[in-house]
Amino acid sequence: MVAQYSITGTTAKGIAASVERGVAEGAFGPGDALPPVRRLADGLGVSPGTVATAYKELRQRGVVVTRGRGGTVVAEAPAVASRRPPRVPTGLVDLAGGHPDPSFLPELRPPSLVRPVFGSHRAAPRLGRLEELTRAWFERDGVPGEHVTFAHGALDCIARLLSTELRPGDAVAVEDPGFHHLLDLVPALGLRMVPVAVDGEGLVPDALRAALRAGVRAVVCSPRGQCPTGACFTEGRRDELVAVLAEFPEVLVVEDDHNADIAGAPAATLAAAGLPRWAQVRTASKHLGIDLRWAGLACDGVTLARHDGRMLMTSGWVSHILQETVAGLLADPAVGALVADGAAAYTVRRAALVDALAGHGIAAVGASGLNVWVPVGDESAVVNGLRTQGWWVAAGARFRIASGPAVRITTATLETADAARLAADFAALRGEAQATYGG
Repeated sequence: MVAQYSITGTTAKGIAASVERGVAEGAFGPGDALPPVRRLADGLGVSPGTVATAYKELRQRGVVVTRGRGGTVVAEAPAVASRRPPRVPTGLVDLAGGHPDPSFLPELRPPSLVRPVFGSHRAAPRLGRLEELTRAWFERDGVPGEHVTFAHGALDCIARLLSTELRPGDAVAVEDPGFHHLLDLVPALGLRMVPVAVDGEGLVPDALRAALRAGVRAVVCSPRGQCPTGACFTEGRRDELVAVLAEFPEVLVVEDDHNADIAGAPAATLAAAGLPRWAQVRTASKHLGIDLRWAGLACDGVTLARHDGRMLMTSGWVSHILQETVAGLLADPAVGALVADGAAAYTVRRAALVDALAGHGIAAVGASGLNVWVPVGDESAVVNGLRTQGWWVAAGARFRIASGPAVRITTATLETADAARLAADFAALRGEAQATYGG
């Protein structure tokens, strides 16, 4: 396919636009190599510096990446082409998506009557009722609720925070392994990712210190229900991280507590530690409904002003119809009971798979949230092998930067009996691989 597309242009911007068009149209796919700088320069009759500038622009916008001697290649999730989840083959049990069990999601009840208004809601973007419920939601876990606001989901919020705080080329510390959509978002914003290792208690303090000393200007992490590993901060780990961050008071710390109500773990958050620059975002998607594109944000006063100032210039506000819907759900005791039942079930199902795998000598992690992370030697072999047994799991490559291979298994809908069967199939697959490929 690459050979059929001819890159054109006589300026850096023209060349970059031509490559971007080829990616958007599918002529270049993820991982496809672009021509070496000198070869393309000779072919276009321009200087190598012009092509190098074009490639630099494409890198800054997340369209391509450079792999040393491997040259410049199209990014795995280029910013100009949307990566949709693969369609789950018929007959397979879907354990790859990271989604909650629909049986623990309430029916959405938008307000029955919405009267027309004159003008816009820019002057009063937040419903007072939902603002108070949001303050209480954060304060329940010790997160200061003095400054709260809303966004169109967690990623929308994080993107706005990073784009107002940082400039193209700045570095962001991210978890490794980490949330795949965040790993796509950061380079798409023209920012550089600095991976920080994660263990069962979240960010590793020494790895975070190294990233901060390397000059990162923001840190994005999850205090519990971390995707994909399920890691959660203990109080001890939280205190260690706070001590590290105290040396870098100018750095913005963003916590994504997207699993706050169903993580199955208590809150030990950085947001409650009195940091000078901080933000915590919580979304309704995992416990109230995936189509509720709403998130609450608590943060310091400067961060609030920057976030809301940018939002005022773009979307302006979150739909009041959506806000009414969320407020009704947050205030409903029956919904709260359903969410609590879901949290309890997710804890049992997650632990069932971890224990079942351990019974076969397979190490896995999943202290909280909806997923279990299983280190493996060969992701493709495991994913394809489990597929033949009727299971659809996610290869870990999309969640990793420098960490080792693994697979992510979503346990939200995995019953205990099925967990035992999956673990047995996993163990049999491992034995078959050792017999076939072992030295």
